[in-house]
Amino acid sequence: MAFPLSISIISCNEEANIARCLKSAADLAEEIVVVDSGSKDRTREVAEEFGAKVSHQDWLGHRDQKNVALGLCTRPWVLALDCDEELSPELRRSIERFFQDGLADRFDGAECNRKVWFLGRWITHGDWYPDRKLRLFRREKSKWGGSPEHDYIELAGPTMRLEGDLHHYSFPSMSRYVEKINTFSDVFLARQKAEGKKWSVGANVTRPFWRFFRAYFLRRGFLDGFPGFWIAVSTAYFAFVRYSRKFEHEVNEGK
Repeated sequence: MAFPLSISIISCNEEANIARCLKSAADLAEEIVVVDSGSKDRTREVAEEFGAKVSHQDWLGHRDQKNVALGLCTRPWVLALDCDEELSPELRRSIERFFQDGLADRFDGAECNRKVWFLGRWITHGDWYPDRKLRLFRREKSKWGGSPEHDYIELAGPTMRLEGDLHHYSFPSMSRYVEKINTFSDVFLARQKAEGKKWSVGANVTRPFWRFFRAYFLRRGFLDGFPGFWIAVSTAYFAFVRYSRKFEHEVNEGK
């Protein structure tokens, strides 16, 4: 049964992921909208095989690109997914019940926990879980906000929690995570410059230690074994790089 729902996706070279994503959710929706930013593989063709309406938009950044996709949706409700995500069976049943049991008449959105597959296991502790996401929402009351690297849905209205996890295959390898450190550090530096913030030795030193302590001990990342330790160390290093970039920028400006 298809519900009064649009699936909204942005893509670029996601042939390896998009079929898994759409297979988990496509038949729930009356409409699938995919905004592609220039795939060189079969991403567009695979999406069209699932009945998606595929449009092109040059890359605008995650937040603005997702707002383009949202603007092309026509159904009252939207389920926003990334290509490297899929609905777990339990989450899929929760979405079905949301419409079948009349919850769509009482709420304007529904959030779920996102769970990452990393180093051969599901990560269920630390900074990566539960990663709460509002992904099911009433179209006319919602828009993507936040920063370019950390977007989220802004919704004025009551929300509820769905049972089940949104599966996330974001990091197929350690190197994929490491690659993102520089990309997100560039965005962080640009935002720091725009806000006129100065480098602080206190933040540069204490933030990485705090991120490790919070992830590994307070949020019990140690229960995820070595992957949990790796995540805590790497997120601490990520924080160290982000805050160090402002120091580097100020040194270079002074030359």
